[in-house]
Amino acid sequence: MSSNIFVFAGSARSASFNKQLAKLAAREVERAGATATFADLAEYPLPIYDGDLEASEGIPEEATALYALIADADGIIMVSPEYNGSITGLLKNTIDWVTRVDSGVFAKPTLLASTSPGRMGGRNGLDILRATLTHMAVPVLAEQLSVPAARESLVEGELAKSEDQAALRSAVAALVSTIESVKAA
Repeated sequence: MSSNIFVFAGSARSASFNKQLAKLAAREVERAGATATFADLAEYPLPIYDGDLEASEGIPEEATALYALIADADGIIMVSPEYNGSITGLLKNTIDWVTRVDSGVFAKPTLLASTSPGRMGGRNGLDILRATLTHMAVPVLAEQLSVPAARESLVEGELAKSEDQAALRSAVAALVSTIESVKAA
């Protein structure tokens, strides 16, 4: 049975470089023989997490819908923009709401990826995301994907450089292999 990998970007912006990278990752998952489930967080608007709001109104249906997609997956690809050296508020808020449904839902093999216009490719934000997920007992792959110079690297929704294409293939292959090992155990 094919592995199902949930793919999303921590950006709602329609022209987001990271959303483009997430879509490329989903396509690469399919090429690797697994099934990709891509979610656009713009389609799952959530209020800022507030315990009082949760107590009075419950968990938003958008969080429950995302939870169902993640719970059904064997692995995750999280593509995170870097804002001020960290992760986006949208990504953190999404994680906070979804874990209110089940705090362990993200505990499956996870690949982190990022791109940015700068020369670091969002690596500082990935370090923060890795620390957050590790604290949550999420098995984050050692291999991650960081694509620098997004304006030049992503051209019409495609990776322009062969080394970035190879890095994406390698990272997705590592995730698929890890998932297969977990399923076989």
